[in-house]
Amino acid sequence: MPRFRITIEYDGGGLSGWQRQANGASIQQALEEAVKAFSGEDAEVVGAGRTDAGVHALAQVAHFDLESDRFDAGTVMKAVNFHLKPSPIVIRHAMEAEPDFHSRFSATKRSYLYRILNRPAPAALDHGRVWHVPQELDAAAMHEAAQALIGKHDFTTFRAKHCQAQSPEKTMDALTVSRVGEEIHLNAHARSFLHHQIRNITGTLKLVGEGKWTRRSVEKALAAKDRAAGGPTAPSDGLYLVSVGY
Repeated sequence: MPRFRITIEYDGGGLSGWQRQANGASIQQALEEAVKAFSGEDAEVVGAGRTDAGVHALAQVAHFDLESDRFDAGTVMKAVNFHLKPSPIVIRHAMEAEPDFHSRFSATKRSYLYRILNRPAPAALDHGRVWHVPQELDAAAMHEAAQALIGKHDFTTFRAKHCQAQSPEKTMDALTVSRVGEEIHLNAHARSFLHHQIRNITGTLKLVGEGKWTRRSVEKALAAKDRAAGGPTAPSDGLYLVSVGY
């Protein structure tokens, strides 16, 4: 029974997220239906991260098993991509993996990017792929405040109410904020994240960028261990799963 490891790129706009949902199309469902269409098998496609509705991915990783050994990785990639059309989901790379490889539990690092379009005019070409914030933000102040979140902390303040993680404690390996032309990019790196953690952190750091909060405000919010003490949840449009490390 071969196990295949795939790297996937997708535009999450209009989709209900990674996980199968009863009330909307998901990335997992689209992949499983495409695998079924070419192989005739009902395979569960397991992703490294359960991205939310509207969240995008540059290199999501997933795995699935097939009963048949008739297919090589190249055939799998081409066949699944053919049956994914016209959905905004593409397998960028496929390989046969070791039997004990697990896309989620074998992962040692996940990297996310959040894009803020920081200009008066809204997005045209990138509509649905950035968070448009028209008022000028101080990226340097946002970056300095973000350093208060580096390391191991109880991130309850930045955790979604219905987060299913067993513990609110996570270790943030790196968190940077920088201006790139008309955009502000927030890059976050950790082994794993809580539900809405990056979006809640982004919404909070926006308050710093506006001059309404300081680094001390972020530190106090973190210490409160209370979602109500944090800033608003940034929209899903600007969030990207960039890579998964193993």
